[in-house]
Amino acid sequence: MVSSVVAAAVGFVFALLFTPLAIRALARLRAGQPIRDINPAAHQVKRGTPTMGGLVFIVGTVLAYMVGHLVMNALPDGQIVPPGPTMTGFVLLGLMVFCGGIGFVDDFLKVTKKNTAGLSGRWKLVLQLVIGTGFGVVALGFPSTAGWSVSGTRLSFVREISWLNVGQVGAVVVFIAVVMASTNAVNLTDGLDGLATGTSMIVLAAYGLISFWQYRHWCADPAAQPALCFEVRDPLETALVAGAAAGALLGFLWWNTSPARIIMGDTGSMALGGLIAGQAVATRTVLLLPLLAALFVTITMSRIIQYTSFKTTGKRVFRMSPLHHHFELVGWHEVTIVTRFWIIAGAGVAAALGLFYGDHLSRLP
Repeated sequence: MVSSVVAAAVGFVFALLFTPLAIRALARLRAGQPIRDINPAAHQVKRGTPTMGGLVFIVGTVLAYMVGHLVMNALPDGQIVPPGPTMTGFVLLGLMVFCGGIGFVDDFLKVTKKNTAGLSGRWKLVLQLVIGTGFGVVALGFPSTAGWSVSGTRLSFVREISWLNVGQVGAVVVFIAVVMASTNAVNLTDGLDGLATGTSMIVLAAYGLISFWQYRHWCADPAAQPALCFEVRDPLETALVAGAAAGALLGFLWWNTSPARIIMGDTGSMALGGLIAGQAVATRTVLLLPLLAALFVTITMSRIIQYTSFKTTGKRVFRMSPLHHHFELVGWHEVTIVTRFWIIAGAGVAAALGLFYGDHLSRLP
């Protein structure tokens, strides 16, 4: 737990101090955010705000993870910790960096072309498919000495479900689906100042708690009760990454909240989506993710409903999608929308954590 707290603190301080430097550097490079003309009129004042701010908390997360590992390795003997960076850390940070790379290419094209076109949706999906496949194979194909891999062949809710074995190919397909769904959901949510940042921070903080609980009841501990323990790989490593990212997001939020002085861009939203997907797989909570990420799911569904309704009936259900833009047009202030949506995100996380802990209680003798 100490290493996760240290990582969160390092990530927070790094993002808090270095985001202003990134703002000035991106402004000099004229890396301003293009704004679509069809967006609500209030968004036009954001035109030219430095984008690609996700680079700050990506670097901050990786740096904080490294510092956290130094602390972890300095813990007293007897602690059940990995001796150094593990395959779990490689998969989680790899997903964050590579998915963020897709977003960076998209942001770079937008900035250089001075329009909102960026990378085509087809290429985004293709690159997400490639990254999901690559890391899905790695997550399944390199088990620890105890025989546990980062992902598993069984679907999971709060634990793996023994009778839902999808096999190795199915496990990679599920991994790809989770990565693609999560990256696009966070990307859709990134439409108001601080909305995706705060929501992602809440979700990652929850994964930090889940991972640490799994560490305290890890099957690798000889004293663990078989009925209560979790068969996961490197739960303290998962908590370390979650803490590092949550801390970095908190520091970034200082500058990203309304009125934002910097925008995370697709660089940040896709990086966060990739990391959250990796957390769901590594903690064996894939089917719990829709509740943990309730706001992301709600906003994504609003887009799907709007598209389906317009294509089939020619009518729109919402004034504009995703959902936060609908409430803007209804007349809600941006800060009001973000605050209330954070409450929804918190409620989803609270319900998910309740189910997670409820499963533990149900297994007590």
